Amino acid sequence: MKTGFLSTAIGSMPFESPEHAVEVSLRTLGSPIWPQLPRLGLTEQMEIQYSEGIPCGIVDHEKNRMYFDTAKDYSEEFANFYETYLAAMDPDEGTGDCSAMAISPEYSKGIPAMENALKALGKKLPFIKVQTTGPCSFALTVVDENKRAIYYNDEFRDVIVKALAMKCRWQIQKFSPYADNIICFIDEPILSAFGSSTYVSVKREDVVSILAEVIDAVHADKALAGIHCCGNTEWSILIDAGVDIVNFDAFGYGETISMYADSVKTHLERGGMLAWGVVPTSKAIRDMTVDTLEAQLEKVMDLLAGKGISKKLIMDQAILSPSCGTGSMDAEDAEKVFELTAAISKRMKEKYGYAV
Repeated sequence: MKTGFLSTAIGSMPFESPEHAVEVSLRTLGSPIWPQLPRLGLTEQMEIQYSEGIPCGIVDHEKNRMYFDTAKDYSEEFANFYETYLAAMDPDEGTGDCSAMAISPEYSKGIPAMENALKALGKKLPFIKVQTTGPCSFALTVVDENKRAIYYNDEFRDVIVKALAMKCRWQIQKFSPYADNIICFIDEPILSAFGSSTYVSVKREDVVSILAEVIDAVHADKALAGIHCCGNTEWSILIDAGVDIVNFDAFGYGETISMYADSVKTHLERGGMLAWGVVPTSKAIRDMTVDTLEAQLEKVMDLLAGKGISKKLIMDQAILSPSCGTGSMDAEDAEKVFELTAAISKRMKEKYGYAV
């Protein structure tokens, strides 16, 4: 698919008004997002927002955390979950109905605000982007009652992967009436630590398999699957998992993608896209202009093109985004992130003759 510098963003925003967050998203982005609003409370935090309905998950509001209770007899809860999962997700006989893993207004104020705005708009958009916390980041961050990452419990990890896959499909189905194309990002910030001593027991083949399962679920509803990682990682993992869009921090780590030129070339030639996170989501945004972002983007694109990949192919299948979410930023800085994302998208489209 030719995206030609389409603009989008990572989900989190620092605003307290869902309506304002949606307005910013719809006004600035070619592929608007529903906003994740972590300042509204515990249930809007990155992992907790997607925990609703997963067996044995405990949200402890007093201690401001969540964990999985693996000490109790969970056989019945797991049996019920798998029965529901198969009824929805079986490739031959599944109904596709993933409402059992819906995200309620208690866990997301941004979803209903976005849906209301789209209804009021009264027309289909070319693109809308939805997102989920990735299964690796979720399972390596959330712990059991003994504070051990739930990733290392094979039974629970499988349930989490399947629950998140259903949450992706539920979102895609919810927003499909409002867009010609749905993009679903799987946010995997923890992959920037892949290969480190902290996660030495996390195997590459397991990560590929886990990601592929969620990507396949996204594809089941004819949506495009993206993976966002805001640090350096082994980018070929994402490509081997079959993702459509690789989203990376092109401001801070732009040169890293060219280290995997062979994989990236294969990815682009089979129709995959790169989402260049060229707009910084740190205080560096205060010094940025469209000109400085254009210079950075051209530099990192040329670096990749210098590895034997057609620059036109790179640009045809380019998406532009902030380098990460803006949820922890000052509201004023976040506003500038979105304004500059829109501006750099417009600049590059006009420069290279893509439809604005």
